[in-house]
Amino acid sequence: MPGQGVTIGVDLGGTKLVAAVVDGAGRPSPPQRWPARVTHYAEALDAISELVAGLRQMARGRGEDVVAVGVAAAAFLTADRARVRQATNLAGWRDRPFRADLSERLGLPVVIENDADAAVWGEYTHGAGQEERCLVMATVGTGIGGGIVIGGHLITGGSGLAGEFGHLQVVADGLECGCGARGCLELYASGTALVRFARAAAAEPADDAGPLLARAGGELERIDGPLITALAIDGDPLARRALADLGQWVGRGLAQVATVLDPSMVLIGGGLTDAAGDLVVGPARAEFAACASIRAVRPVPPVRHAALGNAAGLVGAATLASVAGKRSKPHESEMVTRW
Repeated sequence: MPGQGVTIGVDLGGTKLVAAVVDGAGRPSPPQRWPARVTHYAEALDAISELVAGLRQMARGRGEDVVAVGVAAAAFLTADRARVRQATNLAGWRDRPFRADLSERLGLPVVIENDADAAVWGEYTHGAGQEERCLVMATVGTGIGGGIVIGGHLITGGSGLAGEFGHLQVVADGLECGCGARGCLELYASGTALVRFARAAAAEPADDAGPLLARAGGELERIDGPLITALAIDGDPLARRALADLGQWVGRGLAQVATVLDPSMVLIGGGLTDAAGDLVVGPARAEFAACASIRAVRPVPPVRHAALGNAAGLVGAATLASVAGKRSKPHESEMVTRW
């Protein structure tokens, strides 16, 4: 339809910047990826502005009007989603008025959301978790994030930091985390943990470490997540064991979340899960069921692979932004869906 209102979703991570036009049914256009890694604040504003300008031109050519922009950011945000508190993998981002700065650049309403929260909203509105009463999602990538939707509301918490599943403490006096605590889940259930485990195994004179080390050209530092996952898909026992161990940790952590939230469905997504599929989700599902509490009276909810893949965050952010595009004050619209 000529003049149809659409939104643009942006996924800003520690290693990628991707954007797409998203229609009212949650269908993204082919994503446009920024060709270089963006870390500094000013660089991000410039890059997002350029991507959005190109996508607006494309939308106009299709008779569509871009009414707002939503950004899924790998960052800790304030409760009102106006400012970035801190972004661990982005330089110079502490206490930045990101929403206002970007909106001024673009001349459009802008909504900012944490990447995992945006992903669970995408799955709730247009993916595998539609109409679920209580939806919980873990995103497994370099680290591990989480998102919660209850009764159609995105749960962000009193200070805006709800759903940080990666910082559940699962090992007493365990490995030291960058957050200052010990034994956090993401030290055992993340892409970083996977690589650490695989490199340690390859450094030992074990019979099954040969293929992994050979695939890395004999150099431990070349062992990374994609290499491990590819080898696991080919059937390598060590690589498969590493992914299964990671999945078990994910399931164990999610069982703790389920004790508190009583979800009707649990989803697992994120870049690593998208690549490895059931090699991670299968062990997570089994461990979740084994660790589930109050099983005598509470059914174990289904644990499924998220449906939207890498597009979940930008679809969720764009869907949140679609409400902002209909109002003059974006912060008012955000209150419709966030608790």
